Amino acid sequence: MPKWKLVIAEDHAILREGLIALLRMEPDLTVVGEAADGKEAIQVIGRTNPDVVLIDLSMPHANGTEAISKIKRRFPDVKIIVLTVHKAEEYIRAALADGASGYTLKDDNHQELIRAIYNVMAGKTHLSPSICDKVVNGYLGDDEQPLKTRYWDVLTVREREVMKLIAEGYRNKDIAQYLSISHKTVEKHRSNLMKKLNLHNTSALTSYAIENGLVQSVM
Repeated sequence: MPKWKLVIAEDHAILREGLIALLRMEPDLTVVGEAADGKEAIQVIGRTNPDVVLIDLSMPHANGTEAISKIKRRFPDVKIIVLTVHKAEEYIRAALADGASGYTLKDDNHQELIRAIYNVMAGKTHLSPSICDKVVNGYLGDDEQPLKTRYWDVLTVREREVMKLIAEGYRNKDIAQYLSISHKTVEKHRSNLMKKLNLHNTSALTSYAIENGLVQSVM
């Protein structure tokens, strides 16, 4: 039986190396690529054609939330398993809605991660046991109380990308170069997302991005 091929998208090198070492102990699995952010993950997937991608949600430049939908559009047969610290229902629902087949937590044990891989390769949806009740209770809750709108629902994909890079401290010209767009286009996106979110300066934008998990605090 051919081994299932995996790509790991995780910005922390030590954790990424640890995952690779653990997964290589499994006789049916082989790690064929690794990435430090969502944009790099898409490039690696295109080169390696994996069966499964393990992806974190909080990464620099292009994060996992944005990468999931892009990966599924370009590589619909690839299975995606989120591996994250985020336990909030909005993250879980967003990941599943964007195309993830599994949602696991970084404080799960090694066996749980392997179980997740086997389950999604069998065509199942896998949720970490510690979040199953949260998701079920959410679906069984009062339909008259809609879920709070996710911050990224009011922004375009490009606005999200610009917001994340601004919050990470990049200047407009650096963002323009990274995204291959003009300086004026970056300024327009910056203006639009601040209007949509009712934010008035870069500091407020950065704080908002950190509070909503789009970027990680340096503290």
